Amino acid sequence: MTPVIRLDSLTKRFRSELALDEVSLEVPRGVVFALLGENGAGKTTAIRIMLGLLRPNSGWAEVLGLNSAQQGLKIRQRVGYVPERPTLYEWMTVEEIGWFAAGFYGAGFLPEYARLMNQFGLPGKKKLKTLSKGTRAKVVLSLALAHQPELLILDEPTSGLDALVRREFLESMVDRAAQGQTVFLSSHQIGEVERVADIVAIIRKGRLLVVEPLSELKTAVQELTVTLRAESASLPEIGGAILSQQRKSRQWQAIVRGVDQDRLARIRSHEAVETVEVQSPDLEEIFVAYMQGGGTAPRDAAHTDALQEAAP
Repeated sequence: MTPVIRLDSLTKRFRSELALDEVSLEVPRGVVFALLGENGAGKTTAIRIMLGLLRPNSGWAEVLGLNSAQQGLKIRQRVGYVPERPTLYEWMTVEEIGWFAAGFYGAGFLPEYARLMNQFGLPGKKKLKTLSKGTRAKVVLSLALAHQPELLILDEPTSGLDALVRREFLESMVDRAAQGQTVFLSSHQIGEVERVADIVAIIRKGRLLVVEPLSELKTAVQELTVTLRAESASLPEIGGAILSQQRKSRQWQAIVRGVDQDRLARIRSHEAVETVEVQSPDLEEIFVAYMQGGGTAPRDAAHTDALQEAAP
């Protein structure tokens, strides 16, 4: 099946700043795909290129089988898009902007917009300039959803929404994916992403660090706490890859991936080791670990004698 979104070696520079560095990924149909990264990581730049609003320096993007650089208008007509900082015609009312947007879509837009207005409790007669940030966000979401697009691209869509509406909205994204629609979600709300995402991508400083089904990522990554018998003792060979680490006295803590049960058994039986505790980190802890990794691929953790030097 053709991916709904395909990025191939996407690179974008703004003068001397490298916003995207050879980014490649594919988004299959019928999933909630989450792109995670710090501010300035390149998330919004990637979205704008996908929608044909920005040209890359090299590489290419394809959305719904259409080339983003050449067919941006067709893409935007078929996609529901919620930007991080939406621009609205402030002098219009909530109802009027629905009527205005309906001119770009089919006959079913207005009935669905009215249903969404009712669902979100939107005041149809109020002008947009008088609305709170949260209510404005609900208007933008309604406009993006009313033509029932097969692909939703959402850049921080829950910003300004109260907790109850935010949860309801995100759960509706799962329902849409179950019906075969696709959601591409960029968000800082990592705890919320963990509840709804099927696939997670992590980007830092324009470089893609991981693209993986969330279930596989959480299975592969572990938090290890190794307590040594003596403060001067060296750690045994850990194996796998170290995403982040810290050492205090006799205790070494790290987020690692690719450390299997045989390796853990050897670590536990090592003469220098007193105890080994293994936990499953949540997505936020995994995300922070990748951010602490310096924005590069995880370091090889074949030998850890050098970790002695990292001890405070």
